[in-house]
Amino acid sequence: MKVLLVKDVKSLGKAGDVKEVKDGYGKNFLIGKGFAKHATPEILAEHKAEQERLKAAEAAEIASLKEIAQKLDKIEVVITKKVGNNGHLFGAITKEEVANVLKEQHGIEIDKKAITDKMAVKTVGEHDLDLKLGHGIHAKLHVDVQGE
Repeated sequence: MKVLLVKDVKSLGKAGDVKEVKDGYGKNFLIGKGFAKHATPEILAEHKAEQERLKAAEAAEIASLKEIAQKLDKIEVVITKKVGNNGHLFGAITKEEVANVLKEQHGIEIDKKAITDKMAVKTVGEHDLDLKLGHGIHAKLHVDVQGE
């Protein structure tokens, strides 16, 4: 009997594989436990259509992320914060602050976890932050920190 694996099965294969198995193993274990579906032409056609839909959605997401990356490379975000007597900021500019100001000033919404810089912004001046948007797409965001 042919089955379409819905989940990974350790000694058999990965999800999406079509395998030939013995009838009892296929019906009683794989299909019974929800690891597989009987590989009828309808099920295989549904699976193929779902895979094509997922590829199209991923391609659209990548195109959208590339567009956002191009916008981020061209814009500058201005953040104003209190400064002490020594010229340093009171506290650091957090990733959440950068994400919020980016949304307020330019209408671009990113997750604060996308900002990958390890160094905290603690000084007045211009800084370039690296953003990891996903699918291997990176962008640079120019941040201008001004003192009050």
